[in-house]
Amino acid sequence: MQNAALNLQNPPLEKNAKDLWKECLSLIKENVPFITYNTWFLPIKPFELENSTLKIYVPNNFFIEWIEEHYNTLINKTVSQVLGDSGRLVYVIYEEKETAEEQTKETPSIGNATTAPQIIKRDYETYLNPRYTFENFIKGEGNQLARAAAMAVGDSPGQTSFNPLFIYGGVGLGKTHLIHAIGNKILEKDQNKRVIYISSDAFTVEFVEAIQSNTLNEFSGFYKSMDALIIDDIQFLVGKEKTQDLFFQIFNTLHQSGKQVILSSDKPPKDLRGLNERLISRFSWGLSADIQPPDFETRVAILKNKSEVYGINLSREIVEYIAQNISSNIRELEGCLIKLLANSSLNSKEIDFELVKKTVREVSTNKQVNISVELITKVVCEYFGVEENKLREKNRKKEVVLARQVAMYLSKQLTKSSLKTIGLHFGGRDHSTVIHSQTSIEELALKDPKMKEILDSLKTKIEISVT
Repeated sequence: MQNAALNLQNPPLEKNAKDLWKECLSLIKENVPFITYNTWFLPIKPFELENSTLKIYVPNNFFIEWIEEHYNTLINKTVSQVLGDSGRLVYVIYEEKETAEEQTKETPSIGNATTAPQIIKRDYETYLNPRYTFENFIKGEGNQLARAAAMAVGDSPGQTSFNPLFIYGGVGLGKTHLIHAIGNKILEKDQNKRVIYISSDAFTVEFVEAIQSNTLNEFSGFYKSMDALIIDDIQFLVGKEKTQDLFFQIFNTLHQSGKQVILSSDKPPKDLRGLNERLISRFSWGLSADIQPPDFETRVAILKNKSEVYGINLSREIVEYIAQNISSNIRELEGCLIKLLANSSLNSKEIDFELVKKTVREVSTNKQVNISVELITKVVCEYFGVEENKLREKNRKKEVVLARQVAMYLSKQLTKSSLKTIGLHFGGRDHSTVIHSQTSIEELALKDPKMKEILDSLKTKIEISVT
């Protein structure tokens, strides 16, 4: 299946597409629990039919990744049955511009569309997640300064004293949400602005590929052309001298041109030991704002907001129970809700107190650690005796393919990286390759006890490396 990340506004429905998708839904409904159908399939709407290709609207990338990871086989079988063997399904990410009266709503409806379509074309991918906005970022005592500064930058990029804006804090506190929100706000105000979000890991991967393909000037020129450059987890540039040198040049060009630089890290600039002093100095030119763990009231507000987004109806007692027992970060709170939804929909169970307690125990004992795709790759390659660069090449040697699949599998299991980010790290492979690797290793571990031992051993080595 293909994922077409188009952004459209209120296009008309084709009757044929509507009828065919109705047939697909009828078959899907017979094969999944009711809550699963309502949560993941009912919100999807048909767009158009081109030959044997059916285009459908999905609310965001999160939907695509969840459906493809959990129901890929069912979807493919259904599409083949309804559209024939040559049938294809293409996802179209739907976005509706909010009117002035609707700006307080956090989840726009995709029904009752009346206005003309708006197609936004770019010569590059912004990698911004449209789900991350200021409207659904919960304000609390621990994030007031960071949020206020981020909103100011979103309104006037490059025109405030907050350049660069450096947001730091522990794992899962909302740094990534906030910096995505800045990018989305900039584009909301001016679609012609050039804005890009990228993790420092992905930036390094692209840099290495540019060296190998002798396209370093194009790589550098591309990032220097941005109006706003957003880099997540800048701490992972530590120890990468050549990448730091190039980023220093890009930073200087953007800053001198009045363009905006936005960075996130797990610690303030002064504590980034191993980072070039001249970079640390420049990071201190603007504003460094920290995000603290949310207090109880903020955790309750976050849970209420997220439960509405995921369509979960939770009682006040359940919300407060989760907020009291998961206090370290926002990511664990959201992870608890997602796991609740998964346990409920996949096992056809109602969300009651017993299920909540079980889920909270599972989530709270899984302590979040700062594991990166890069660290996983290093440990896996050392174990299998394979050079790291081989995993990024089009190398089909048995030992390289196995190491690559294991590294992708563990990256999905142990990090919060998206399928797209993981694929990018391994030579720019697409998300379907990551899904295939995950499935292959899971099946191999079920058949071969030795593979399960290898995975357990690698997980231990990885966790030891970050303690």
